[in-house]
Order: sequence, then structure tokens, then C-alpha cells
Amino acid sequence: MKRYFYLWHRWLGIGLCLLMALWFVSGLVMMYVGYPKLTPREHLAQLPALSAEDCCVPLAQVLAAADERQAPAAVRLTTVAGQPRYLLRYGQRVLAVDARSGQRLAGVDEQAARAAARQFAPGRGVSYQGLLDEDAWTHSRALDADRPLHRVELDDGTLLYVSSHSGEVVRDATASERSWNWLGAWLHWLYPLRGGTLDRWWGDIVIYLSLAATLMTLLGIVVGLLRWRFAKPYRSGARSPYRGLARWHHIGGLAFGALVLTWIFSGLMSMNPWRLFTTPTPLDMAAYQGAELRADAFPLPAQQAITRLREAGLNARELHWRLVGGRAYLQGVDASGATALLPADGDGTLLHGLTDAELLRAAQAIRPQERLQVERLNAYDFYYYARAEHSMLGHLERPLPVLRVRFDDPAQTWLHLDPRTGSVVGRLDAGQRTSRWLFALLHSWDWLPLLQNRPLWDGWMWLASLGGLLICLSGTLLGWRRLRRRPRPSPSRARPARSAGRRDTLYP
Repeated sequence: MKRYFYLWHRWLGIGLCLLMALWFVSGLVMMYVGYPKLTPREHLAQLPALSAEDCCVPLAQVLAAADERQAPAAVRLTTVAGQPRYLLRYGQRVLAVDARSGQRLAGVDEQAARAAARQFAPGRGVSYQGLLDEDAWTHSRALDADRPLHRVELDDGTLLYVSSHSGEVVRDATASERSWNWLGAWLHWLYPLRGGTLDRWWGDIVIYLSLAATLMTLLGIVVGLLRWRFAKPYRSGARSPYRGLARWHHIGGLAFGALVLTWIFSGLMSMNPWRLFTTPTPLDMAAYQGAELRADAFPLPAQQAITRLREAGLNARELHWRLVGGRAYLQGVDASGATALLPADGDGTLLHGLTDAELLRAAQAIRPQERLQVERLNAYDFYYYARAEHSMLGHLERPLPVLRVRFDDPAQTWLHLDPRTGSVVGRLDAGQRTSRWLFALLHSWDWLPLLQNRPLWDGWMWLASLGGLLICLSGTLLGWRRLRRRPRPSPSRARPARSAGRRDTLYP
């Protein structure tokens, strides 16, 4: 049985060690440079303040122009290509309505894409590169509602991607980000397999490669322990029977093998294999709004809201129409992300947040007969915390304080509610909390004592990654030597005696 452990570890290692080494190198790059994305901070920074002059048509006219049977999930007023525009989201679709004329935009052409790029980067030269569905920097499913995308290049090499439906810049990718990403996220997530004939099998390929690498690492730990003399050393006096590169691989595997195993296994878990963390009955959030987003719920005109917000000291870059527990608000957001709420009934009261009681009434409507468990978070904890902006989910806002509301639904859902805006800033069900342990903790070491003391987190990640590289690169070289080895002599020939403690291969 032991021999099969050796053989499986050997041949899996020959096939996978180089790939694992690339995973470690690309992981180190991703610690500092993430996959390109447009963060909320970048989005707000390029917007001019909304003007109440010559703006805006009533919401009823906007919804009529959209000509949709159902109410939109979200409505906001922003500036696109220098013009005020309503953007309405219906599930995975985005519709745009001109805020001055009230006409629905049928599509976004090259000229509009150039104008959007000039608003994003005023004074810069732009070069239009065409319409595309997907490329190396736009694989994210978050962009599906905006496809196809116009690609525009700035004179400094930055690529901007403009939605063909809304006209907004929805992603930017600087030349520096793209250069590092060829060695970072693009390589780490095996994106060379995306966009071609293998695209439909990309997820399965990553899952089964990770599964094979997990098995290889586990077998390596078993083999390493079997070959280590804990009580009595070998005749050479060493605890390991190997020498040279094989000894480095053996000792490195014993020292860092458990960390490598957790990294590979947690990488597998990041793919949600076989939908292990998917909740079959997610919590129905429709009742939290308390009503559909209809025009009659918002009698306060947009231009009046803009004026009131400015008088109160908030120069709104965007307006959001929001319903919480059946009550309607217009939410203004300025360039820094600061917000304020105006009740849409037009009573003139400026709010800097909602009370806990208002939020709980809205949450209770989701499951009226249930007693909710509620706590107020004034500091981050294991399940609610912020990451660096460039990290995979670091662009998602994690404000404090928040209310955590726990439900007793089949999915055991937790909601995190932002008192400033009434929005749901986080939703965690039992599967997602399990993924928090098996992916985020084991893969990125999202542990507050480390995250809040970055030199410690960086040092730990570098040490562990270099240990993993030692194992993988030495395994790659040993595998290469094995493949170059001459065929063994015929079984009829006598095999030379082996001297204990003098072997330089990991396998019998």
C-alpha cells in the first residue's frame, strides 16, 4: 500500500508541481495588485455634482419611458458622458433614460463611449478600440448586465470599458494593473482558459485540478511522515533518508506541507464545487422594501432634492431612490461617499440615518411571525470586516456601525443593515459562513489580528508562500529528473544493492 502512496504522489507531482508553483507566485502578486475593477471611490471621483438647473423629468415619466411591466429593482440619477441620466436596474438588465428629455436610450454608440471616457479622464487623449463581449480584464460576472462593452484606451495606456446599455464607465484597467495581472490574478485563476473553446469547462478544470493537487499534497504529507525517522535515525545519522534536493523537498514538505494543503484545499472551496455552499431556499428580501418602487411613492422631485441636499452641505454626485419598510427616501451621495436621506414625502427633513427601530420593522416584515436576534456592531468581527480595496471583495463597502439581524429561516440567514442608508450591506447564510471558514480564512488568512496589523499579515503570507514555493519548485525539479531518467534495466538483471541513507530520490 505504501508503494501506491509513493507512486500516486510522484506522478501527480510531476503533473502539478509546476502549476502549484505558479499559483504561489501569482498569489504573492495578488497580495498587492488585484484583478482590475472600478471601485465606488473611483466611480464617484469622476462624477460632477448634480445640478438642479434644467433637470430633471419626473420619475413617473422615467418609468413610463422604460416601458417595463414590473417595477425596477433600483433607480439612480447620475451623470453619464456629461449629461444627467436615470439608470434603472431590472434584474440583470440596465436601462438608461435621459434626465432632461425623458427619452429612453436605445443604445450607446462609439461617440457616446468616447464622451464617457472624456468625462472619466478629462483632458486625456482617447482611442476607441471597438465593441467586445469579453476580454482578459472583463471576465467578471458583475459586468453581465452591461455587455457588450465598448473599450476605450487613454493616452497613458489605461483601458476603460463602457456599458453599451447605460453609457457608464464600468471598469478601468491601468497599464500597471494589467502588467502585474499577467503574473497575478490572470494566472492564478487560470484565465488563459477563459474566452476560448475551453471556456465552458473552465470551472470544472479548476475544480478538478485543485482536487488532484489536494490529493497530491495530502499523499506527500503521508509519505513524508512515513520516511521520517522520529525515534531512531538512519545509519547516516540523519532523520531523512534523502540527500540534496530531495532532502530539501522532504524537510520542506514536513515543515510547510500542512499550509500548502490548506491553501490548495481552500482554493478548491473558493470555486463552490458541486454547489456545496449554495442555499436551495434563500431568504426572500422583497418584503424588506415594503412596496414596489413606483412613482407615486416619491412625490419629492429630483431637482428639489438636489437643492435641499446642497443647502445642507452635501453636493450630491448621485441620487438613489430607496424604499425601507414601505417608506420612501431619496439618498444623496457626494464625492467622498458621504450620504444623507430625504424622506420622499417632501417634509423637508434631512436625515443622516435611520433608527434601529425603523430598520428592525423593515427586517421583521421579511418573516413577520419570527422573533429576530439583533445585535449592533460597532467594530469588525470574524464575519463582518473590511479588506484592502484591491483585494477580491475589498471594494465592497463595510461601514460601521451596522445592525446584524439573524433569522431562523432554513438557510439561517444573517443580514447586515446600514443605519446611514437603510441598505443591506451584507447577507450571510449558513453556506456562506461555512465558506468563510473553508475559503477566506484558510486561503487569505482573513483573521482580524493579522489583517489589522498588516506587517504581521504580510510577513506570515510571505513566509508561508516561500515555504510552499520551496516544496513546489523542488518537486518540479525532481519530477523533471525522473522524466529524464533512463529506462530501468530488464527485470531479469540483478538490481544493485541500495545503501541505507544514500538515496537521492523520494520514491522506491
